[in-house]
Amino acid sequence: MVSGGGTNLQALIDARAAGKMPHVELTCVIASRPDAYALTRAQSAGIPTHVADRRGAAQADFERQILGFLEADGAQMLILAGFMSILSADFVRRYPRRILNVHPALLPAFGGKGFYGLRVHEAALQRGVKLTGATVHYVNEIADGGEIILQKAVEVRPGDTPPILQRRVMEQAEWLLLPQAAEIAAREILENE
Repeated sequence: MVSGGGTNLQALIDARAAGKMPHVELTCVIASRPDAYALTRAQSAGIPTHVADRRGAAQADFERQILGFLEADGAQMLILAGFMSILSADFVRRYPRRILNVHPALLPAFGGKGFYGLRVHEAALQRGVKLTGATVHYVNEIADGGEIILQKAVEVRPGDTPPILQRRVMEQAEWLLLPQAAEIAAREILENE
C-alpha cells in the first residue's frame, strides 16, 4: 500500500527479483492517490494496481475499497510502504500481525500521529539526535505503536538537512529492512497455517 513515489515498493520489487523474499508474492499495489508514481513502478513490474481514492471519501468507505481489492487479489499480508493514511482500529484488527509499516525513525522516537515523511527528519534534526534510522513494525490500533520487527540506526551528520537525512535513512535503512521484515512476517504466516 502506497501513497507517493514508491521507493520502498521498488525495494520490495528488487528484493523479490533477487530472490531475497522467497515467501513473499507481491499480489497487488493499492495507492491512496491516483497520481502516485508507485503505480507506474508496480505496472512496470507486472503487479496489478488499484486506487482507493481517499479524496472526499469517509474513512469507512475508503477502507471498504481497500478490503475489496485485498480480497479480490487474495492478499494475506499488507505492507504499508509509504502509505500516508492511518487505518482504523477495526480495519487493523482484521489483520493481526499481518500489516507491516516502515517508519523513518527509531521508534518509539519521532513516531505517532503527525510524524511522517520529512516531518520526522525535521524533528530529529531539531532535537539534535546523533542517531536516527528506520523501524519496521507490525501495525496495531496505535499509530506507530505495534511490535517492532527490525530497526537500523543511521548516523546524523553535521550539515544534514531534512531531505539529505531522509535520503540517507531510506538508502541505509528503509530499503534494506522492509524486504527483510516482509520475509520474516510471510514466513511466520506460512509456518502458522
